[in-house]
Amino acid sequence: MPLKLMYITNDLAVAQIAEKAGVDRIWIDLEILGKEERQKGLNTVKSHHSVEDIKKIAPKLTSSEMMVRVNPWNDNSEAELNQVITAGAQIVMLPMWKNVTEVESFLQAVSGRCKTSLLLETKEAVMCIDKVLALNGIDEIHIGLNDLHLSYGMDFMFELLADGTVEKLCKKIAATGIPYGFGGIAKIGEGILPADYIVTEHYRLGSTRVILSRSFCNVEEISDNAEIEKLFSLNVRKLREFEANLDKLTPIEFQDNLKKICECVKLVVDKKRNNQ
Repeated sequence: MPLKLMYITNDLAVAQIAEKAGVDRIWIDLEILGKEERQKGLNTVKSHHSVEDIKKIAPKLTSSEMMVRVNPWNDNSEAELNQVITAGAQIVMLPMWKNVTEVESFLQAVSGRCKTSLLLETKEAVMCIDKVLALNGIDEIHIGLNDLHLSYGMDFMFELLADGTVEKLCKKIAATGIPYGFGGIAKIGEGILPADYIVTEHYRLGSTRVILSRSFCNVEEISDNAEIEKLFSLNVRKLREFEANLDKLTPIEFQDNLKKICECVKLVVDKKRNNQ
């Protein structure tokens, strides 16, 4: 099964280009609470999306789903969820949850009106994952490597692949039958940790979804929509062609790939620490 691809944009033209290229989900990102403080100084995507973007894009999608990340659970969450579901969200994602009560409140507020996705990105979430997995109403879980590695005080988000954290979480989630994914990928052949290695690890761990990172097709650097469409189509095709051979890999080949990941992660971490 090819990975479900998710792409963050509030640009209607780009959303339609991504959909045409085969992206499964267009992602509107409403999360702002606490994000600037957590990711201060990091070159991460900080979106400025609105509920109006959902209303603008959702009716125009024909094959892609409309996914919306709301704010971490707070006093205004029920009102926010009502707004985004009314606006056309088909999947709502809860970020930065730290306990079972927050997840329960989120699931109750959604109350089956659309699909639910939990973004697991805190060490507190890891600690209570067993209790969370016992709840009803979770449609999927995504392991967010960026904030999770910050939560653990790590130097590089892919340390979570090398140290077995992601594998342990995937095994726990897999045992419940809930679909899951983790992290994001650049285009095939690129990335500090090559996207090829990461995609192969998705298949080894039974992951079924991934975020396409900004570098997959950096629309901030390209103003011509025809060029964006050409790049998107090319990069999705290369990814799908690469995926086509992964089902044939042997357990030994998957382990060899994990070894490459661990070696690459060590190089990146050592370099970062030496430069501090």
